[in-house]
Amino acid sequence: MTDELPLRLSRDLEEAFPDVVAAYQQAVFTTALRMSGRPEDAADAASEAFLRAYSALRDYPPERIGQLQLRPWLLTIVLNLVRNEARAASRRPAQVGLDGAGHAEAREGPEEQAQRHDGQARLGCLLTELPDTQRTAVVLRHVVGLPYAELAAVLGCPEGTAKSHVARGLRRLRTMIPEEAR
Repeated sequence: MTDELPLRLSRDLEEAFPDVVAAYQQAVFTTALRMSGRPEDAADAASEAFLRAYSALRDYPPERIGQLQLRPWLLTIVLNLVRNEARAASRRPAQVGLDGAGHAEAREGPEEQAQRHDGQARLGCLLTELPDTQRTAVVLRHVVGLPYAELAAVLGCPEGTAKSHVARGLRRLRTMIPEEAR
């Protein structure tokens, strides 16, 4: 189904675009979540990515739409949105409540600590410590499941460089995981 989507989009954007969303929403959301670390931000970024994709496709000629590699194109859009939001957030002052009630909520109980150290949550925390390019490469390759050719297209680099980013990211993750947890 996904192989024929660009052709269907080039013929009738209005009819085929919901199928694009259905086919790629999981990959787009997962990428946004692993890059931003927050489900709310990931949902916003995924929605915005599809909105921008639709707007862009309306201006593309049918020949260009028919030749698109949709998954790398959509993931590039969502990665740019997440990066731009992170950049904008770093320029905004931190919001602090005046009542001091946030301090009691910030402490974790035993259940929260166990959950934080549990499998995927721990890996998610470790991923945020990777440099941006390595984190992007590892997430797209091992979480989203992109083949190296598509990964290279998203990163805008040769395939060998994409493989190198994944390998370095995995090597760095292994050094972050304590020996007893492996």
